[in-house]
This record gives sequence, C-alpha cells and structure tokens, in this order.
Amino acid sequence: MNSHNADSNLDALWLPFTANRQFRDSPRMLVSAKGMYYRDDKGREVLDGCAGLWCVNAGHGQPRIVEAVQKAVATLDFAPAFQMGHPLAFQAADRIARLAPNPLNHVFFCNSGSEAGDTALKIAIAYHRLRGEGTRTRLIGRERAYHGVGFGGISVGGISGNRKLYGSLLTGVDHLPHTLDLRRNAFSRGLPEHGAELADDLERIVALHDASNIAAVIVEPMAGSTGVLPAPKGYLKRLREICTKHGIVLIFDEVITGFGRLGASFAAEKYGVVPDIMTVAKGITNGTIPMGANIVSDEIFNAFMQGPREAIDLPHGYTYSAHPIACAAAIATLDTYAEEHLFERAAALSPYFEEAAHSLRDAPHVVDIRNEGLVAGIELAPRNAKTTRAFEVFERAFHEGLLLRYTGDILAISPPLIIEKNEIDRIFEIIGRILKTID
Repeated sequence: MNSHNADSNLDALWLPFTANRQFRDSPRMLVSAKGMYYRDDKGREVLDGCAGLWCVNAGHGQPRIVEAVQKAVATLDFAPAFQMGHPLAFQAADRIARLAPNPLNHVFFCNSGSEAGDTALKIAIAYHRLRGEGTRTRLIGRERAYHGVGFGGISVGGISGNRKLYGSLLTGVDHLPHTLDLRRNAFSRGLPEHGAELADDLERIVALHDASNIAAVIVEPMAGSTGVLPAPKGYLKRLREICTKHGIVLIFDEVITGFGRLGASFAAEKYGVVPDIMTVAKGITNGTIPMGANIVSDEIFNAFMQGPREAIDLPHGYTYSAHPIACAAAIATLDTYAEEHLFERAAALSPYFEEAAHSLRDAPHVVDIRNEGLVAGIELAPRNAKTTRAFEVFERAFHEGLLLRYTGDILAISPPLIIEKNEIDRIFEIIGRILKTID
C-alpha cells in the first residue's frame, strides 16, 4: 500500500479508459450536478458538453427521475428476474416498445450497452438455429465501430485500441469498411453525400462466406465513440436491403443515438430504416441508474416462443436485468422526455448547433467538422507529441469550466437536450479560443 494517504485514496481506484498515472497528477473530480452543470471539488461550475458520457439527455438532477428512484428503492429494492416479474419491469418494457418503430415490440433488459451488444449477437445466432439454419454463426461488424467492451462487442467492434490487448477474440467475425471519407465529405453538414456504396461491401462479404453462414450485421447508425461518423445518405437503407435479401439479421446499436440525441426517438425512426434488433442504453434512464435493453422484432421473438411451454426459451440473462430501481428511472425518464418535448427540442436546436459547430471551420488545426442532431465531432490535425491536440483541448476546457469528450485527434460534443443557445455559443467559443493557443 502506498504510504501517502492522499495517494492511497487515488491508487485504490482503477479508472476505466483513463491514463491513471496521468490522472493522479492532476485529478479532475466532479462532486455534484444540476441541470446543464457539474460542480467540481474546487467549487467551480462545469458546463456539461457531453451529457455525462452521452447519456444524461434530460440534464442532471431531474426531479421526476430523482423522486421515482427514491420511491422505488424504498418500495422494492430488488426482485429476481429469473422466473419472476414485477410491475415496473412490464411498464418500462411497454413504454419502450411503444416508442420503438414496428415491428420492434419486445424488450429484453440488461444493464449496459456492452451487455446489450453481446445479448443481441447471441439472440441473432440462436434465432437462426431455432429456424433450422444453425450454420449461420458468422458476425459482421464495421471498422471504427464501438459496441461495448464484452468479448462479443470488441470482436465485432473496429477500434484497434480496444482490441489489441485481448488476443484473437471471437472467431468467425468479419468487418465492413468504415464510412469516414475526408477527401469527399470533409465539413459535411448532417449526413454526408458520399459513401452509400460502401454498404455494398456486404455483398462481397456474403460472396466470400456465403449467406448461409452469416447470422448478423451490427452497425451504429452514427458511430459515436470513434469520433462522430454519421452514416452517408442512403447507406443504412442499402444495408437493410442487402440483409433482407440474404436473410441476415440487422442490428442497430442505438446506445448513443437513441432517446433524442439525433432529434428523434431513435435513428431508425429518423431515417426510416428499421433493423431486426436494436440495442439501447445510456439515455434510457438519463444515466441515473445503469440499464440497457434489446428491442426485438416480432419475428425474432416469436421464433423463441416454440416448444414446451415450461421450457426456458432464452437461456440468457443477468442478475440485475429489469432491476426495479432502473425500471422506475426509465419510466420517469420517458415521462420527462415526453412532458418537456425534449426530442422535438433537440430537432429544433439542431440547425443552431450545426452553425455554431461549423463556425470553427477555419480555426487552427481543424481538418473536419461532422454533425448530426445535437452531436458534433471536430477532427484536429495530428502532431508528433506525447498527447494529442484533442486531449490538450479537453484538459484546458475542463479548467475553463467545460466538459468535453475526446478520442484520438477528435473532440466530441453531445450536450444534454435541455441546452440553451447561449450555452451552445459558450461551448464552441471556448473550443475556438483554446485552439488558437495550442501548437
């Protein structure tokens, strides 16, 4: 044990996706939150420019959600999800299913986007086996994709830094090319014009492996964690057509894009392209309590509802699936979204947000700006240094009272949907000012 008390407190915790030794040199500590703002351990307000971790869509400390969680924990602190149910689980599932596009009418609860991703892959493989097509086991992801950190998620995911330490991962996985094309699409506003043809690479993969061996394709409608990569116009529609043609399950990872981030309930709704399975998390409870879910089509659900009535139809689940407190938070969150018209608000603010983001087009080091809904990615030129420019902007912005996300050379901005125009201005003013001061 470290002999220094102050150091011991920090050494005990191993932070995820963090340079822990660097963090301990200058800790960034958040101690409270309300509305659009955190407060740090020095008493400073910090404008939340990334909705916590893409999840606090309704802003912090929403009274309805707080009260629902308090009531739930005092009423039913836990209920087993295996062979048992509780009313809040069915209410939450019904609310979510009604929000999703038809025929996605069935909800399987888990506790995170990572669990939702692995669950979706298992459901897809099992679905084919139940239909007598047990050779369909191959999974298709996409380069630069993020589907959580389970072995399934990082296998179909395409971020090398998340994969390189963990060996061969799942076998039988292939990847579509990513959709980022700076040569043709730099500084696109909304969906890029070019790149729908990249979906046709799925036909090449089908020709290589044969459709009879392919279970599912999983993509994010907008790749968020890799640096905000909106799908090109027509790309998702083309993927849907190819998957339907070859009997392949199409999975949309809407962990980030779900619950208003793009100005609609889901990207599937906004773009009019419905997958067979949708994974969700983050905004499902406004980040208040961990929760994830799979929203599954009637056809897939009904395939499992065969055989003896007393037989377990899906041998899969988690101790905390449909946790009562998470379900209470989800219901209250959906009420908050509806009563405050937050999805519509996000859609109405999107043009202003887009203009503010693209005002940095001529700022130093900026090589691309991408946006869709209330999300923007600002890509900076790489440099030969120990830290990226994006990390330096992230660190300096925090000390100026602004919380951002960064990944590699890319800044990501995704504020709560309650943001005001003056706060949008402040976000991009701070970023622009900092960019002028770094080499």
